[in-house]
Amino acid sequence: MKALTCGTFEDVIEAVRSGEADEAMLPVENSTYGRVADIHRLLPDSGLHIVDEAFVRVHINLLGVPGSTIADIEEAYSHLVLLPQCAGFLRKHAIRGRVSPDNARAARDVAERGDKSHAALASELAGEIYGLDVLARHIEDHDRNTTRFLIMSREPDMTRRADRMMTTFVFQVRNIPAALYKAMGGFATNGVNMTKLESYMVGGSFTATQFYADIEGHPDDRMVQLALEELAYFTSHLHILGTYPADRLRD
Repeated sequence: MKALTCGTFEDVIEAVRSGEADEAMLPVENSTYGRVADIHRLLPDSGLHIVDEAFVRVHINLLGVPGSTIADIEEAYSHLVLLPQCAGFLRKHAIRGRVSPDNARAARDVAERGDKSHAALASELAGEIYGLDVLARHIEDHDRNTTRFLIMSREPDMTRRADRMMTTFVFQVRNIPAALYKAMGGFATNGVNMTKLESYMVGGSFTATQFYADIEGHPDDRMVQLALEELAYFTSHLHILGTYPADRLRD
């Protein structure tokens, strides 16, 4: 496929909804940083469906203007999510992290500024495009630093395309005592593995909580069916965002 760059996550979703793009590739969590909060807020109302996932190993490089050295760098720019992924390296070299809209933009801005005390945290490709030197390679704090992306489409694909499938859904529990406990009980009693459960506020209220969940299995699996039926009984809203093959890196 041909890549279409977008300025914001909202733009990515709209490009697929409008037909300008066939699929969206959105980051949802990083093994070092944690979840990408904006995505969980956007997914339920996006109108798109998850059709696949991709675990991408993330390498971070310190890029500086030609002739600069690590000792010259006082500030390094990157997207907010990337800075914590190399916080140890930045502390070690007394480099202050600065937020940029995205990593490629950081590389472009550093190149245009031409200041030896400024650097970008980005890919080697960004350095090649904007004529920056790689001052340090693979500076991420953890050697398994990985970002999980969701592949989303206008149309759902509920076919069983692999032996190991994942299902993602969002739900809101009914306003009754121990509703969440009871809603989750069906997954335990039916032996369905829940790999992620996160909560976040909706509608600008501290009392309206929505949950995002990933489980192993397909909705056609008998045990998954039973678990979802029990979940539905204790929820006021349940929406399946997609069913898709598990990425091999989950192992």
